[in-house]
Amino acid sequence: MRPRVVVAGGARHRPPGIERAEALADLVFADDPAEVAELLPGADVVLAWRPRAELLRPGFARAARLRWIQAASAGVDGLLFPELVESDVVVTNAHGVFDGPMAEYALALLLAFAVDLPRTLELQRERRWEPRETERLAGRTLLVAGQGSIGRAVARLARAVGMRVLAVASRPRAGDGVVEEVGGPGDLPRLLGEADFVVNVLPLTERTRGLFGREAFAAMRPGARFVNLGRGGTVDEDALVEALREGRIAGAALDVFAEEPLPSDSPLWSAPNAIVSPHISGSARGWQEAVVELFLENLRRFAAGEPLTGVVDKRLGYVPSG
Repeated sequence: MRPRVVVAGGARHRPPGIERAEALADLVFADDPAEVAELLPGADVVLAWRPRAELLRPGFARAARLRWIQAASAGVDGLLFPELVESDVVVTNAHGVFDGPMAEYALALLLAFAVDLPRTLELQRERRWEPRETERLAGRTLLVAGQGSIGRAVARLARAVGMRVLAVASRPRAGDGVVEEVGGPGDLPRLLGEADFVVNVLPLTERTRGLFGREAFAAMRPGARFVNLGRGGTVDEDALVEALREGRIAGAALDVFAEEPLPSDSPLWSAPNAIVSPHISGSARGWQEAVVELFLENLRRFAAGEPLTGVVDKRLGYVPSG
């Protein structure tokens, strides 16, 4: 029998190229929880185009045939809920789709800090000519928090421009030709103290929630800059604002936040030396088509009984590296 796929969150704005999946499966589309709940009892597969727990959880108990959920995102913290975690349903993410775009975005932010681009644009608006020295990235130390595929992509680009790269992950392991040292959670304070720049691409789990708080920012060098492209919940935003206002770190660039959209009254908008962007680090043109391509390949594998790619460890909350 042909599998039945529910495309959750893709009715009004259908994923580009999704009609190609009709060669392998029957597709149905729904946008709100009630519609999804009606369709789940007959579903074998869900493409979570909007990977949100509130979209799937109401009808999950009746999804007796459901075997696989494909998330259209790298992070799955917003999708996982206890019943799903405890079930036999396989969850896969958009593993690899966002690696290149997010690494390039991270490098752009590091360069923006190094060449003082925000100040240059500010002076341009004021029509002021103010020559000054800038920095280079070559020879500086970068700490990448997270060594999944995105973290590795960030590390490779940083190494290519001559940076020394350190990393912290769920467990320590030997360095290689890209990353000099991979420390475990207990090594974070020491590694923060060695870094000129910190790029956080950690997933949001119980272990990483609020990881970057007052102690972490106190461990950083006063001239260091912090970049968060992972999940907003991994950062204590009040502690970050304090660190910026008190000059305990030199700058921060944030693309993800505990609450999105970022409220207009958030102090992050006006924090000194802060760059705020609206969760766009992975949104390079063509990302939706790339997610559909990944889903089509996994759907082919599913229909053929082959192993799927990007399988999430639901208890860890991410795809284990290695």
